[in-house]
Amino acid sequence: FYLSFQSLRQISQRTISTASRRQFENRVPEKQKLFQEDNGIPVYLKGGVMDSLLYRVTMGLTVFGTAYVVYELLVASMPKKQK
Repeated sequence: FYLSFQSLRQISQRTISTASRRQFENRVPEKQKLFQEDNGIPVYLKGGVMDSLLYRVTMGLTVFGTAYVVYELLVASMPKKQK
């Protein structure tokens, strides 16, 4: 039991120590330049294709949801036919 606990401790220490040595490149200045550029594109679409796709899906769901709510309100407002 002691041997497995010690080996587990060594693995966890190794994982933590190697993770802290990794350096990530700071890309904030690149993103700032991209988003502050005056090119006529709205800021919510400047991220590229994924932003455009997400925007279109969101707008589609919004239009569909609004139409469905209006339909359900119309159905609820009509009196039911009695047999």
